[in-house]
Amino acid sequence: MGAQKETLGFQAEVKQLLNLMIHSLYSNKEIFLRELISNASDACDRLRFEALNNTSLYGDDAELKIRVAFDKEAHTLTISDNGIGLSRDEAVQHLGTIAKSGTREFFSALTGDQAKDAHLIGQFGVGFYSSYIVADKVTVISRRAGLEASQAVRWESSGEGDFTVEMIERAQRGTEVTLHLRSGEDEFLSNWKLRSIIRKYSDHITLPIVMKKEEWNDEKKEHVQTDEDETVNQASALWTRPKSEISDEQYNEFYKHVAHDFDEPLAHVHARVEGKQEYTQLLYIPSKAPFDLFDRTARHGIKLYVRRVFIMDDAEQLMPLYLRFVRGVVDSNDLPLNVSREILQQS
Repeated sequence: MGAQKETLGFQAEVKQLLNLMIHSLYSNKEIFLRELISNASDACDRLRFEALNNTSLYGDDAELKIRVAFDKEAHTLTISDNGIGLSRDEAVQHLGTIAKSGTREFFSALTGDQAKDAHLIGQFGVGFYSSYIVADKVTVISRRAGLEASQAVRWESSGEGDFTVEMIERAQRGTEVTLHLRSGEDEFLSNWKLRSIIRKYSDHITLPIVMKKEEWNDEKKEHVQTDEDETVNQASALWTRPKSEISDEQYNEFYKHVAHDFDEPLAHVHARVEGKQEYTQLLYIPSKAPFDLFDRTARHGIKLYVRRVFIMDDAEQLMPLYLRFVRGVVDSNDLPLNVSREILQQS
């Protein structure tokens, strides 16, 4: 059966959002890289979590990492990961519709004032679409962990009204997002520029973010890429470092990653708790109330880790409902790795 290419329309809200993104966020356009790296990191967290009960998902590729690469000739920038990946249906659902509760309230809260809207968009947590701030076409190639090589998907869109999806072959699992940069966005085809953005926004991501090493070439009188990989970020969990080594800026960037917010937090608390249970907590209060504050079913906020392995971010047992605006991480040393909601309630 030939893999036919289908063209599908974006949900109306996505069209509205894309338009907004491009105009409201242009003044700080480099955040698209932070958002795509955060998505890649989440995809690896999800794979780790699913693999706790099914190690075969790793196949022969258990070393999770995120790669950033660029191609000057083709004018492309690619962010890839070997995380959970997307099936065809997931690609259509996650990249073509916004299935969030509170979507209507979100759109009615928009003011047309770019600065205020930018804040709301950040809270809405739709980082993937920020790609269109710098790209006029985005191609996503993905294969979900556990699916056959022939079950991979290619999703592509110019961000206008529709997108195409087709089934393709892909040997490895995970996702590759390629941005076809608009003219005038060549600054993102520079090794130095990309590294400085990654260090600024994504240093605390616990997975290695790798790029190809560059070396000076005397003949060409420029830096050329080698085949050797180099890790760009610190790749150690921020909350495990001593407080004295963490700057306010690092605390704030970690908040933006964990809360998908573009604003600085109001306050944070970072503590190690010892006793019957040993755990580290790094919790934040946002500077503005989340737009879905009154949606009692909104269950995000606290990510639970056990010995630095992500377990779940639906950790409602950790925080009473009336504190559902708190964001952050709790990392326990004593809970079992395959902790379930039932175990959480007991401990």
